[in-house]
Amino acid sequence: MSFMSIIPYVINSFLNDPSCHGTLATIKGLRQGIVYGAKVRFAHSVVQAFLFRNEPWPQRIRFIIRMTYLHGKNLGLFVFFYKSLRTIVASIFGISKSLRAFICAFVVGYFVFNNHNSINEQIILYLLSRITVGLARYALKRSWLPKTERPVFPWLAAFVWGVVLWLFECHRETLQPSLTRSMVYLYENSDRWSSWRNFLIRS
Repeated sequence: MSFMSIIPYVINSFLNDPSCHGTLATIKGLRQGIVYGAKVRFAHSVVQAFLFRNEPWPQRIRFIIRMTYLHGKNLGLFVFFYKSLRTIVASIFGISKSLRAFICAFVVGYFVFNNHNSINEQIILYLLSRITVGLARYALKRSWLPKTERPVFPWLAAFVWGVVLWLFECHRETLQPSLTRSMVYLYENSDRWSSWRNFLIRS
């Protein structure tokens, strides 16, 4: 076996050593969080820069890089510290898996996402909408809510759109700035034009 073939063998042996799995899982969690956060935020920031920002392009590019960095960093740090704390708590305290998951995520979430900026706010609001649906399904699963044969989603959609347009029309200052910009583009910019160019081509 050549020296060059020994190196991958040693590395793979280390990576597949069960005694190192917990530590390596936290490191890979950091990597996964950074990559996932960067992928999601980069695409979103590019769209925002093209559609809703009017600064010179160097500033838009800095905006894209800054938003991508913050999202990837925060998500990566959360995964890393959550998995680390969960491993520590599991080895010291004999609490249930569900309680352990909540406590560890609660503690890490407070420290990683305590800064109120647009990135953290969007992540939290995204999660809030998902857990609202998840908790409703959990309540149905536990028979805390009565089961119904009629579809519920149309009523949820109607309620969400009713509330968001009411807030936009009457209490705009309460909405997140990026949502407000989107709503302005859709509902107010469509009221204004002076020629066929800004009616069909430009907003």
